[in-house]
Amino acid sequence: MLDTLILVLFLISGAATGWLGVDLLPEPLLLQVTNLEGLRWVMGGFGAFFGLIAGIFFGQLRRRLMAQVRSMPTDLLVSRAVGLILGLLVANLLLAPILLLPLPWEVVLVKPLAAVLSNVFFGVSGYNLAEVHGRTLMRLFNPSSTEAMLVADGVLQPATAKILDTSVIIDGRIRGLLDSGLLEGQVIVAQAVIDELQALADSGNAEKRGKGRRGLKLLTELRTDYGRRLVVNSTRYEGAGADDKLLALTADTGGTLLTADYNLAQVAQVKQLRVLNLSELVIALRPEVQPGDGLQLKIVREGKEAAQGVGYLEDGTMVVVEDASGRIGERLPVVVTGALQTPSGRMVFARCEPQPTGGKTGGKPTPTAPRGSQTNPR
Repeated sequence: MLDTLILVLFLISGAATGWLGVDLLPEPLLLQVTNLEGLRWVMGGFGAFFGLIAGIFFGQLRRRLMAQVRSMPTDLLVSRAVGLILGLLVANLLLAPILLLPLPWEVVLVKPLAAVLSNVFFGVSGYNLAEVHGRTLMRLFNPSSTEAMLVADGVLQPATAKILDTSVIIDGRIRGLLDSGLLEGQVIVAQAVIDELQALADSGNAEKRGKGRRGLKLLTELRTDYGRRLVVNSTRYEGAGADDKLLALTADTGGTLLTADYNLAQVAQVKQLRVLNLSELVIALRPEVQPGDGLQLKIVREGKEAAQGVGYLEDGTMVVVEDASGRIGERLPVVVTGALQTPSGRMVFARCEPQPTGGKTGGKPTPTAPRGSQTNPR
């Protein structure tokens, strides 16, 4: 919508410039024109054409600039803005004497042409100087900002904003990730997510009502603990549901969508958006269990198949043990035989470790005769 509006404005501006620019032509040239109205239409058409080309170029430039601004750290953005402002200030100070000079009518177009060229030249020069020497400027404002200088040099990548999904907030593990320092950058909560949590909190279903209240309480605690780092985005995007609005917000801000919804994560990957699936992160952080590893496992219930018992590791991974259905409640030594990775989690298979056997008499092993020896019966 915005790109279309830009094209229309440039088109109208170009047509108006060509139409009204006929009056700026030299008077001897206008006296030679027999059809002044036709000349206006021709000049207006050429102005509209060049305005359309300028609008397309400006739209592409705007998109590239917005993409850079979203991924640019604040310190570097401020330094470049200051450089651009200083360049424009110098250009206008130098232009002031030139604009006050009385010039003949034939060369009156020199003034606006000089104004445009000088503003473009000095503005770009100031921007480039701030880009090259921006870290010096940042050191003047904040001498201890080593991270900002490393980002300006390209050594470090700026941290992207993390956009929270409703499932992550209800899950509650987002607090542990923030407290441990694993998540960097701003934390953005969309207005659509807040509306969804409020709808859950007002639901007649007790389970949904509990989830909504728990999510709103967690957001309140995060706001208290992290202050300005937690940002509520009040932009109301168009979409059929909260997922569509979250995807639009992620695409607009260039941030990383943090979710525990497998389907939403897949849709974000199809749209080539940055996404972090909390479930995949939890699975990746689980300790690896290799075939042949020995475990001490408590059997808690029977399995689906006959003679199977089920136990759980400390991280919640389910372990299916063969021939353990009759030993529920016991802690057994088991040996891992294999593992199966699924989108919803991991399942480990094991078997009971065989107990050592040996004949015993009165607590002492019964002595056996050496092989090859024989007693003579006499």
